[in-house]
Amino acid sequence: MQINDHDIDLWLAFYGAIGDERVLADMRALLSETECQRQGRFHFADDRKRYLVTRALVRSVLSYYAPVDPRAWAFAENAYGRPFIHDPHPHAQGLRFNVSHTRGLVALAVGRQRELGVDVENIVARKISPDIAASFFAPCEAADVAQTPAARMHDRLFEYWTFKESYIKARGMGLSLPLDKFTFHFPHARAVRIDIDPVLDDHADRWRFWQYRPGADYLLALCAERTARTAPVVTTRTIVPTAGYETFASRVEKTSEG
Repeated sequence: MQINDHDIDLWLAFYGAIGDERVLADMRALLSETECQRQGRFHFADDRKRYLVTRALVRSVLSYYAPVDPRAWAFAENAYGRPFIHDPHPHAQGLRFNVSHTRGLVALAVGRQRELGVDVENIVARKISPDIAASFFAPCEAADVAQTPAARMHDRLFEYWTFKESYIKARGMGLSLPLDKFTFHFPHARAVRIDIDPVLDDHADRWRFWQYRPGADYLLALCAERTARTAPVVTTRTIVPTAGYETFASRVEKTSEG
């Protein structure tokens, strides 16, 4: 599979629907010894399955882009815990990925020569208190949440939350970036814009954002470094690692303009 330096692939694994034990065994065979040990340390079956599918997804999908056996990929982490490909194959030079998981779904973004961040949340299974916005969001974001009708407030919180998570993941610095030092605005229902405090040593024009609804229970945000004037094509696919994939039509809820 080819991906040029401009476009982005987004892979979705709905792991709750994967019940074939043979497929799960095939996934397990891809994991390193360390990963197998980590999987075994999870107490709950759902957590063990989510970890298994996440690691198998990363390994199997990366092998679509470079002639590397899925079991041969090696990973390291930066100072903030963000994983990256260690000692990449020549065909994997410049290959970037970012992964997120929530109850029932794992999302993986892949591109070349650009930083990426993805966050997916199960907005039915997970609850966020409005107090989070008041305590940690930028003032205008918190004000917008407070003014949102009660029936929409939960969704509004997650719209901000997923965008913020996608940005800090693209930066690769985790929660060392204060959430109130960058602000998202929604100029209209389908648009998003970011403002960044100079203290973060970054600028808004560097990034492009998308928000999707991969299903009724999920909200996903993608952040990607701009590498050209035109917007990249984002191709979304659903996948069962080791078993196959297909193109998936996921409507864009919001995106950067220009």
